[in-house]
Amino acid sequence: MDPVRRLSDPGLRRPVALMAFEGWNDASDAASGTISYLIGQFDAEPFLIIDPEEFMDFHETRPRIRVEAGVTEELVWPATRLYGVHLDDSERDLLLVLGDEPQLRWQTFGRLLAGELTTLGVDRIILLGAFLGQVPHTGPVPVIGTASTVAELAELGLTGANYQGPTGIVGFLSHLFRQEGLPTLSLWAATSHYLGTNPNPKAMLALLERSAAILNVSIDATELAEVAGEFESRVDAAMSESEEFTSYVRRLESLAGEAAPDFNASDAAELISEVEDFLKEN
Repeated sequence: MDPVRRLSDPGLRRPVALMAFEGWNDASDAASGTISYLIGQFDAEPFLIIDPEEFMDFHETRPRIRVEAGVTEELVWPATRLYGVHLDDSERDLLLVLGDEPQLRWQTFGRLLAGELTTLGVDRIILLGAFLGQVPHTGPVPVIGTASTVAELAELGLTGANYQGPTGIVGFLSHLFRQEGLPTLSLWAATSHYLGTNPNPKAMLALLERSAAILNVSIDATELAEVAGEFESRVDAAMSESEEFTSYVRRLESLAGEAAPDFNASDAAELISEVEDFLKEN
């Protein structure tokens, strides 16, 4: 069975692509939240779906169901969806890709996706990711990158990432796309580790603004900026209720731009739990 379902012809003009995958590469939903915001802003509908049967372990990532008054209204599978956005004030259009990180057959999935991007004529790809970092929520969200060359990163004003270890689908696809001749950049937002798994709209905003600048496209981020401001205010309120929490954030602020402080997860567990509880209640 062909895993690709084509729903319509998007008719995109020299599209640039923004992509994100929920899961290991997506701390605080920053990457997937950025794409979700854009889908909502442009009221975009998917034109192509990569079905999950070959690529997902449904024990790990289960489909979602909606039942109302005892009647099943909706069943949503964890597929990868491609959305086309026509930009009236630009000579090129935007391709949005959002999905769950596949658990199976990464190479098959990657080559399939690369083939679709090539067919669509995509001439630049930005893959979005996010990780938990030792950064304060009060300052600008650091965004680092990976590219084909150090010179490319310098030209874009990006700090290059340094990492050695296991990778997620974003790292794999970045490598594969470059091998396939697709110009690819990845942007990674560092989210405050003490906020735990709470969605972080401030990190989403940082990824969105940096991506739009690199792709030279105009995107209205007003609504996301308002949500990010409200989010920071709520975290500030939680911080004001804990002297220990305040002291820790001030220490991170003093070290901003210097070598990251040591982080002992067990020492910070109580702080993370306290902030998570506060944000859930509010």
